[in-house]
Amino acid sequence: MTTDYTQPQQYTPPQPGQPGQKKSSGCLKFVLIGCSVLAVLGVALCAVLVFFFFGAIKKSDVYKEALQKVQNDPRVVAALGTPIEDTFWVAGKLSVDNGKGTADFTFAVKGSKDKAAVHAIAAYDGRTWEFSTLDVTPGHSPPINVLTP
Repeated sequence: MTTDYTQPQQYTPPQPGQPGQKKSSGCLKFVLIGCSVLAVLGVALCAVLVFFFFGAIKKSDVYKEALQKVQNDPRVVAALGTPIEDTFWVAGKLSVDNGKGTADFTFAVKGSKDKAAVHAIAAYDGRTWEFSTLDVTPGHSPPINVLTP
């Protein structure tokens, strides 16, 4: 059979019983949409957990006290500049049970001159948090132990 490409071609639909193009069932589309929805929900769940976790530590008394000590240390102020503010990022653990507690966390602060990481370790005796470590490590200066004058 020869085809003359100089003449316009006319479409002839396949007749019943003749092989033709198969139509897509649409299953692939629904699978892709379902996977996309699951991926978005997974990311949203992770974001909620991160915000909840970060919020729990940042609202604690030990975090607020550590941040206040860092903000009021003249060596930290000289290294970072003012104002010294905390950032979103915080990592670590905090546990209080039966009037006793421990905290070991790291968070970031920034000033007008530099940024720094703060590492805090503290124990709770039922009344107050007692820090055993409160170190500030600026990006461009040596570490500062806030607990020593």
